[in-house]
Amino acid sequence: MEAKVNADRPLPLKVNVKKRRKFIGSESFYGYLFVSPMMVGFILVMLFPLVYSIYMSLTDWQLLGDPNFIGTANYQQLIKDPEFFIVLKNTFLFSAGLVPINIILALWLAMLLQRNLPGMGIFRTAIFIPVMTSIVVWSIIWKYMFGTDEGFINQILGAIGMEGPAWLYNPRLAMGAVIFVSALKNVGLNMILFLAALQQVDKNLYEASYLDGANKWRRFWHITMPMITPTVFLTIILTVIGSMKVFGQIYVMTNGGPGNHTKVLVYYIWENAFKLFEFGYASAIAIILFVIILIFTLIQWWARKRWVFHEQ
Repeated sequence: MEAKVNADRPLPLKVNVKKRRKFIGSESFYGYLFVSPMMVGFILVMLFPLVYSIYMSLTDWQLLGDPNFIGTANYQQLIKDPEFFIVLKNTFLFSAGLVPINIILALWLAMLLQRNLPGMGIFRTAIFIPVMTSIVVWSIIWKYMFGTDEGFINQILGAIGMEGPAWLYNPRLAMGAVIFVSALKNVGLNMILFLAALQQVDKNLYEASYLDGANKWRRFWHITMPMITPTVFLTIILTVIGSMKVFGQIYVMTNGGPGNHTKVLVYYIWENAFKLFEFGYASAIAIILFVIILIFTLIQWWARKRWVFHEQ
């Protein structure tokens, strides 16, 4: 009976202290120690702002004063806001134009520059330099190049007898100009990723296909593309997310104009937050953008099973 009573008692404090001391020197302790800076940064920089943005989207807050909780009124207003759907359409249009241009151009450049010929390093560096350039500086330069009267592009067109259009003031051309500038700005990053992937393809596969009589086009579709599909998948996800968050080019080059033809979601968020001081409404738009990006990413993650090969 006495032994049973002792068995039901909690462990002595000394045993718990020994377990703690044993954990402090263990591999698990050092693992948590190395991960902790990233976890703290994730909580402070990502998780807390996201949760607070969700709360702000349920309020009517104009920066000055306390937030006024209004529930889902901001989301109901979004459904009735015709400008929001114009901005949403512009965002999808920008993404639909940028992603294929960027991916195809980056892959083409990577295939051209993968050869170990003299001077290839210079060309690779030249194409990658715009990635490191400030988006504001890059956009200002191209804004002047697309200038109507004294722009470099229109001067070239004038030299060959053609009248250059007002690129950034024409509703049909403004979005295309911004897409072109954005594609050139970030194509170097995807090119480097494709270069790394192409260099990992087994050269024996090309030699075997050459002996079997396969031409360059067949070798590209049946060897190169299947082997680099994980990198293609990665670049598509990164490019889609980046295209949905475009802001700097729009702000510098067009200010959302002409009219609302280049106004995108992030610009609309900035406009509502820092021009109209409707922080609650801007937060609701930001949450919608987050959900859209999440849905697109999940769809791509699900679809990868059908076309991505050789995943590690």
